[in-house]
Parts: sequence; structure tokens; C-alpha cells
Amino acid sequence: MRIAYFEWDENLLQRLLQFKTLMNLFNYLLFRTGGEVKRAFRWMEELQAQGILSEDFDLNAFKEQLEKEGLVERVSGVPKLTPKGRKRIRQDSLNEIFTSLKKSGSGNHPMPATGIGGEKLPETRPYQFGDEPTIIDFNRSIHNALLRKGLEQIQMNQEDLEVHDTEHMATCATVLLLDVSHSMILYGEDRITPAKQVAMALAELIQTQYPKDDLHVAIFGDDAVEVRVKDILKVQAGPFYTNTAAALRLARQILERDRGINKQIFIITDGKCSAIHEGGRIYRNAWGLDPKIVNKTLREASLCRKKKIPITTFMVAEDPYLVKFVERLTKVNQGRAYYAPAGTLGSYLFVDYIRNRRKHLH
Repeated sequence: MRIAYFEWDENLLQRLLQFKTLMNLFNYLLFRTGGEVKRAFRWMEELQAQGILSEDFDLNAFKEQLEKEGLVERVSGVPKLTPKGRKRIRQDSLNEIFTSLKKSGSGNHPMPATGIGGEKLPETRPYQFGDEPTIIDFNRSIHNALLRKGLEQIQMNQEDLEVHDTEHMATCATVLLLDVSHSMILYGEDRITPAKQVAMALAELIQTQYPKDDLHVAIFGDDAVEVRVKDILKVQAGPFYTNTAAALRLARQILERDRGINKQIFIITDGKCSAIHEGGRIYRNAWGLDPKIVNKTLREASLCRKKKIPITTFMVAEDPYLVKFVERLTKVNQGRAYYAPAGTLGSYLFVDYIRNRRKHLH
């Protein structure tokens, strides 16, 4: 065995560690600034000027590296995130959340039953991450490897693998609802940043590991509106009430248009429902649990249950009114509810998504 030696470059290691540290801070500030690169850079400079960020960090070199790697570009002299930069943030969010999942002892993709649960179809397709080994078509896979490398140098790579489709493969359509009401930033507690991080990580998970699944994202305050995945970073909490009924109605309408068999709604919220649409206007009441608002919201939850759309609620607060309302909503919908402090929100959400995203068809 031949071993290649090389000189240890301590400076290179330090530069890599510095870039990773600064990248983590940069990502966090982008969440706080709604994706404004220029403002995130200014905050980094202010942190260094105040001595919070070490003077050893070369911020100019960091900015140059971001442009060199194609994560940031200048548009009319203003630094902006590129599509590659947005994808990098989604990947970093996903990696951070799955690191916490690994620490918590959660396994990868637990299923309600073993095996793929269906007859193999004659049609094949390229292998995708997450496919079961039992459905690999080895004849086609070996044939592909031979075509690519020849008999004398045959070597099978992932790109050579083909798998059989099965009758029982089901996809999942998910609507993720983000509460952007005022309480998400009230009293100086930042709950909107981890909520956005989870949404971006979930988007990356689906796009890379479950490409047949659909993810829709909507935000709700006084009203509910669907947003593009690429715009999640820009979402900010505002001076809004919490119109959960409008959010559930929008999610149900989105999922009714989707052809997927499995459908589900995730809600990330820290407040009880406090607004509804009534007679062409918004009726608001932030005091206690207004029966008019609660009943209309529960009707929406019941309609979702009739459409076989379970609702999973993730509460990022333990306000008694919130807990009481969510218990009633969960009972009506026959869904699930979790109390997830903002710092552990990602772990709760991803454990639930991976566990429930696929079901065998009967």
C-alpha cells in the first residue's frame, strides 16, 4: 500500500474554521434581516466593532469568498443572495436540524411497517435517495455499469442503479403554516427565526430526498397567504392578530387541488386564534377565547378531518389559552399537537414529518 504524505497547513485549517463560524453567523443574521445581505454585513461589522466578534476574523475576505463561491452577487452595487446562496442556507438549516435529531437518538425514516409493501412493476426508473434496496433491478443496473465503464473496468456507481416502481408507493403533500402575528416577536423573544429555519430545512429535505412530495408554505396573521419557498427567508412577523381559520381554509384549498394521496397540515404558532373573516371584514378579539372565533376555527379543522387531512400543531409557547384551544382543535381534527420550545422546534417537526410522510395503500 502506498501512502501519500503532505505538509500540514495550519493556516488553511484556521481559515476554514473561520469561514464556517462566519457563515453560521451570516445565516442567522439573514434570517433576522429578512434576507438583506447588505444589512447582515453591516451587523457583522458592528458586532466586530463592539468586540463581540473577534478582530481575528477577516470580514472583507469572508465577503470576497461568498462572491467567489457564487453565494452572493452584486446587483447595481448592492450585494444580493444568488439562487445558490439560498440553497446553501436551506442545506445548512437541514444539516443543523438533522444533527440535533441524531443527538436525540432518532433513527432515519421509521416506517409503520417493514418492506416496501407492494408488487414490483415492470417499469424502472433511476434510483433516488431513500429507495428500498429490495426494489433495485440488478440486471438493468449492471447493464448500465457495463455501458459506462466496459467489462474490464466495471465499477457500479449510484448513477447506474435502476429500481422498479411499485403499486403501493405513495407521496405526501404538505402545507406548512407559519404564524407571523405580533406575538412571534413580542417581549424581545424571537420565535419567527427558528420557525423560518425549519420551513427552509423542510423545503430542502423534500426537494432533495423526497422529490415526488409536494410542499406548500403559507403565512398567517390577520389573513393567510401562500408564499414561494424562495421567499421564506424574507418573511417577517408584524402587527397582526392570529387568523388560524383563514390559514386552515387556505391550506385545505391548496391540498384539495393536489393529486397526492397523503395530505397533511403543519402549523407553527405561539398564539391562540384571535381573528376571523366576517361579512367582508376582519373581526378581531385578543382577549381570552372568543367563542365566535374559536367555533369558526374549529369548523375549519372539522372540514379538514372530513377531507382526511390531519393537522399537526407545534406550539412554541405554553400560554394556557393556547394549550386549551389547541387541545380542542386536535380533538376535532383527530390530529396531533406538540409543545416545542423554539430552540427544539426543528427536531419535533422533522421527527413527525419523516415518521408520517408515507403510508401503505390498501
